Amino acid sequence: MTPSWQPPADSGITVREVAANGLTFEVAEAGSGDHLALCLHGFPELNFSWRYQMPLLAERGYRVWAPNQRGYGASSRPAGVAAYSADRIVADAAALFDASGAKKLTLIAHDWGGAIAWLFAIRRVRPIERLVVMNLPHPACFAEALKHGPQRRRSWYVAFFQIPRLPEWSMGRRDARGIREAFRGMAVDKSRFPRDVLDVYARAAQRPGALTAMINWYRAAVRHRGALDIGDGRVDVPTLIVWGEEDKALGLETLDGTDRYVADLTIRRLPGVSHWVQQEAPEAVNAILADWLPRA
Repeated sequence: MTPSWQPPADSGITVREVAANGLTFEVAEAGSGDHLALCLHGFPELNFSWRYQMPLLAERGYRVWAPNQRGYGASSRPAGVAAYSADRIVADAAALFDASGAKKLTLIAHDWGGAIAWLFAIRRVRPIERLVVMNLPHPACFAEALKHGPQRRRSWYVAFFQIPRLPEWSMGRRDARGIREAFRGMAVDKSRFPRDVLDVYARAAQRPGALTAMINWYRAAVRHRGALDIGDGRVDVPTLIVWGEEDKALGLETLDGTDRYVADLTIRRLPGVSHWVQQEAPEAVNAILADWLPRA
């Protein structure tokens, strides 16, 4: 396996392969112990997006796993849209926890990873201690927001991603300029996304079949809607939402009504920060995590 990124030697982070749910996952790991913090990235990210949080979590006593989810980086890329339905990706997270041998689980997630984490918690796939979701609303609140024009317009790209082949060409051409612009174009503090950081994401997206696999998450969400079923939507574990307020893809109104589904809810909003919250404002995000998460 050629890693998607090489953590600095002094970071305490290593990368290895983990077999789970019939696939092989490229997992960045830090820390040790029986309490796993499983960090789930979004689109078009990698486990690399958790590089600032992993050392903090390890210092607080967690064993930290940040997998490249199915289709990303050097992780397995099964063929076909159906392979990327949400229920299968939720099963990946459960299988990774099982493979870790840990006794406790805390989920920390962003963007598409947040959607998977919400489903995991709502369906009680495995017992979890706490849930942290960054810039991805509760599914029921998102569905409500999609009934209205502003969020429909922000979500235009979901319809674009349903087109065969064109999205892959658009995102991948000119040295994966579309991937690079996804970060730089949406970021408020663009200094957080210098060329070397963008290169990591661009190179991973240029691996054979990667862009199709990544975009298939969106295709499966439309074609296999049943995999997104949430029942009553209740979440019965302490939940923290961290939200960069300058999110161009998700409006603040998508947070409305979250407390109807989550009894023990904390929301921390960061003004002047984009969708890429944990990378663009790692100091603020880490301070929030250190304050809210108990030591493992």
